[in-house]
Amino acid sequence: MPADWTSLFHFGLILLAGALMLIAAGHDVVARTIPNKVPLLLALTGVLLRYIDKSLLMGLACGATVFVLAAICWRRGWLGGGDVKLLGAVAIAIPPVHTATFMLVMSMTGFFIAIAFLIGRSLGVPPGKPRPAGFAARAWRVERWRLGRGGPLPYACAIAAGGLFVLF
Repeated sequence: MPADWTSLFHFGLILLAGALMLIAAGHDVVARTIPNKVPLLLALTGVLLRYIDKSLLMGLACGATVFVLAAICWRRGWLGGGDVKLLGAVAIAIPPVHTATFMLVMSMTGFFIAIAFLIGRSLGVPPGKPRPAGFAARAWRVERWRLGRGGPLPYACAIAAGGLFVLF
């Protein structure tokens, strides 16, 4: 392939990786799950990206390391299983030299999400109020209900923020 087609293909793969991260984050917000197909497709996209960049072995090593560390966190109850898979897949999809930056941005974003959720827990869902009409208002009501019951954080949002920060 000519260099311009390779560049275009590479850019398309980066866009696909970003879209998959956004899909995972959106699904985590709505359902607090990440479909298995999303990290799988993201990891495959990452393999293609790292092959094009000629950093496949280092990318796979970074992905495996992040996955193992995240699995330890899952074992201790700090992360969900979907988050572990997504972390490993994102670590493959990003350039290996940016793994530390990804982890830092993800951690900072997760911190701010956690603070927002702690503040949001005090809001609660007002009893006896009718269901709001708009989508955003209904989504906020569901989120306040989850917060009031101590539901899990949508950590895929922090993972996606770190990955998108590094990719773009």
